[in-house]
Amino acid sequence: MATATAADFTSNPPAPALAVKSKEALVDAMEDIVYGSIAGVAGKYIEYPFDTVKVRLQSQPDGLPLRYTGPLDCFRQSIRSDGFLGLYRGISAPLVGAALETSSLFFWERVGRELLFTSTLYSRSEPLPLSALWLTGAISGAFTSLVLTPIELVKCKIQVPASAPGTVAIAPRPLAVIREVFRHQGLKGFWHGQLGTLIRETGGCAAWFGSKETATLLFRRWNASTSSPSSPSNPQNLPTTTSPPDLSPLPLWQQAVAGATAGMSYNFLFFPADTIKSRMQTVAANSTAAKLRFWEEGRAIWKVYGVRGLYRGCGITVARSGPSSALIFVVFDALKGGLHLN
Repeated sequence: MATATAADFTSNPPAPALAVKSKEALVDAMEDIVYGSIAGVAGKYIEYPFDTVKVRLQSQPDGLPLRYTGPLDCFRQSIRSDGFLGLYRGISAPLVGAALETSSLFFWERVGRELLFTSTLYSRSEPLPLSALWLTGAISGAFTSLVLTPIELVKCKIQVPASAPGTVAIAPRPLAVIREVFRHQGLKGFWHGQLGTLIRETGGCAAWFGSKETATLLFRRWNASTSSPSSPSNPQNLPTTTSPPDLSPLPLWQQAVAGATAGMSYNFLFFPADTIKSRMQTVAANSTAAKLRFWEEGRAIWKVYGVRGLYRGCGITVARSGPSSALIFVVFDALKGGLHLN
């Protein structure tokens, strides 16, 4: 992230300084929203075909032979029946969702930092420790889940349209899905699966921001150790503890690796919650299965498939999250002016 260091405030700044700082904070918040939206859309175009395969693997019905033997088989069958563009079915809603999700993540992460600073637990004159950055990521994910659940519900129903046995499923349009959900479940139906999104986003975003900052810190230490000249008092080229930390932007490849690490951590650690959520959101809105609660759906998957059922589609999800998350952070940092192209 490009916002790793907070601005340096004095304990009692004069009124003009406060006005300037407030204006700067507003500009930074608007930048987070705009730049996060652009980065989210760019990342979605990379990951969406893999996300379609993931949802189709997760939502295979119980009690019937599995339609897909694995991700590659799902890719083959999907391309054979719908063509490659079929893997982008329903991308319009996710593009809006990606813009809202990513901008919301960066915005609420900034709010989380401000909450820690105003609580007097941390000083604005020093970078936040990693533990605090994992916490701000969790705060960001919790708030973002409220925005994300309705969008993902529409996306999942388009990616895996409900159909009667022996018939060909026809993908509905977003407005048709919205009307169907509202008619059968009302406004609260759009937050069906909210607990799964909350668990995934709160824990996953703690890992997303936290892993990215952890990798960034390790790269900075490694860069300092390899660039510092050796001396009799420092024969191993270790950075001294008295010198301030180097907070300059990392080289492009290091930012990409840190971003990829964040994406893979986000998806792997809380994948079962996403599986349960996808199952809940792909059933027909008027079916009895739509009334199952989060833990009931989880027990049903465990009873039939065990732990493997909860991680169905995990491999392909983690694989696609690396380049997608790397692109999101690289684009965001570039737009914020924090990118070195070397």
